[in-house]
Amino acid sequence: MRFSRTLTLTLFIVSALLVALDRPGARPGFLANTRTAITDITAPLLDLTARPIRGFGNIGPYWRRQGELVEENARLQDQLTNTRYWRDLALRLRDERDIYREALNLAPASEQERIGAWILADPTGPFVRSRIVGAGGGRGVSEGDPVLNVYGLVGHVVEVGRQSSRVLLLTDLNSRVPVMADRSNARAVLTGDNTHFPRLDYLGRDADLQDGDRIVTSGDDGILPRGLPVGTAARDRDGRWRVRLFADNAPVDFVWVLPYDRLPPPEEDPFIVEDPDGAAEAVPEENGEPVPVPAVDPATTVAEGDE
Repeated sequence: MRFSRTLTLTLFIVSALLVALDRPGARPGFLANTRTAITDITAPLLDLTARPIRGFGNIGPYWRRQGELVEENARLQDQLTNTRYWRDLALRLRDERDIYREALNLAPASEQERIGAWILADPTGPFVRSRIVGAGGGRGVSEGDPVLNVYGLVGHVVEVGRQSSRVLLLTDLNSRVPVMADRSNARAVLTGDNTHFPRLDYLGRDADLQDGDRIVTSGDDGILPRGLPVGTAARDRDGRWRVRLFADNAPVDFVWVLPYDRLPPPEEDPFIVEDPDGAAEAVPEENGEPVPVPAVDPATTVAEGDE
C-alpha cells in the first residue's frame, strides 16, 4: 500500500507536534485529559490481559518459596527447642545460686534499676569517640557507670551533668577496660584505638585464649562490675588479639546506664602513730577502742638503764 506524499508529510507534521506538545511544560490541558481518559479505559484491559502471564510467571517462584518456608520452619523449630533447654538450664542455675548464697550467707551484688536514655549527639572534643545521652545526675547517673545497648557494653560515663552525660566508647583511643575470657579467665586490658575492633593489651605470653572466646569485664579496676558482655576474641592480620564488640550488632541510639556501687578504697588505720624516728607503731586496742598508753619519763628510763 502506497501513501501519497501529502498524507505522509501531514502525518510527519502531526507526529512532530505531538512530540513537542508532550513536554510537561508545554502540554495543553485537552491533550492531558485525553491521555488520562485513554489510560483509564485501557488500564483494566491491560491488567486483565497481564494476569495470566503473571500467574504463569509466578508458578516457579511460588513453589520455590514454599520449599524455603518449610526449611525455615524446621530451623526455627530446632532453635525453639534449644531455647527451651537453655531457659530451663538458666532457671535451674538461678535456683542453685540462690541456695548457695543462702548457705554461704553471701550478700548479692546491688541490683539497681537500669536507666534508659537516648543518644542525643555525637560531639567532638578531647574524646574522639563519645556520645551524649539524655540522662544525668538528676536520674541517678554517676561518673564511671557502665553503659550498654541490647547486645553488650558500649562504654562508661566520664562526665555527668544534671540532664545529660558524656559516654566514652570502648573504641576510643582513651578507653582502657580490664577484661577477661569467660572460658579461661585469661586477663587483659581492652584498649581502644579509634577502630571498630579494640585491642587486647597486657595479655600473658601463654594466655589461654582462643578465637571466638567470649570476652567480659573482669572488674579488676573496681570501676566496672564483673561479667558485663563485651565481645568475642579474634586475631587480626598481624596476629594481634582484638575484640569484635557485641554492641556493634545494633545501632547505638538507645542505651541503658547501670548505676553501680563501687567498692570504697581501704581506709587508713586511725590508730597508727608515727614514731619520731619515722617508724609506725600501732596503738593497742581493747573492744575496738584505743587504750591510752601511760607516759614514760625519759629521765627515769635513763636511770634504770644505768643501773
